[in-house]
Amino acid sequence: MNQAIAENIRNIEAELPDQVMLVAVTKYHNVEETQAVVDAGVYNLGENKVQDLMAKQEQISGPVRWHFIGHLQSNKVKYLIGNVVLIHSVHSLKLLKTIEKESAKKNTVTNILLQFNLAKEDTKSGFMAEDFNAVLDQAAQYSHVNLQGLMAIGPMTKNTDEIRKIFKQLKRMYDTMKQEYLDGKNDVHYLSMGMTDDYPIAVEEGSSIVRIGRKIFKCKE
Repeated sequence: MNQAIAENIRNIEAELPDQVMLVAVTKYHNVEETQAVVDAGVYNLGENKVQDLMAKQEQISGPVRWHFIGHLQSNKVKYLIGNVVLIHSVHSLKLLKTIEKESAKKNTVTNILLQFNLAKEDTKSGFMAEDFNAVLDQAAQYSHVNLQGLMAIGPMTKNTDEIRKIFKQLKRMYDTMKQEYLDGKNDVHYLSMGMTDDYPIAVEEGSSIVRIGRKIFKCKE
């Protein structure tokens, strides 16, 4: 199992440009499997449940950089502050405000990405494209939140043209944000898009973070 995980990681990394960060999605995988990822040299780990992240954080050894990538409830925010390098999935103004409030309590600054639901799928969280300016204006008022970019989950379709269309749209928004947010004096440098089924398209369209799980843990029979 551990050898297969390491081999899968090598194959994925061989496909990725140097500037693209691989976040290994370790949700649903136990401590041994997660440790195998770290031992293979991948230190950016993504979890989508707060309790799982906190439990693994105590058991995994190595220079791990924890990313929170799942749907985040406001009442769970306090547990993540100071324990993650990046929250990918800020999907509402309420959540943004809560992260600011809880970060201020700990006198720290929390790095975040804004999640957009550009395909307008009912099963996904995220801001709509028309919310873009309003949410940037709100984020600019907070001193304990460091907005570092955007995130989206590709649409649930096998139509690669539709997937590419969404990723192109998010890239355009990212470019605009990088130029205009805080008059260009910002820390915007992450575009998180692409998972196991669509990351090659995402990379072609400018993604700087891919979130891959199944392809890492898929082992030959």
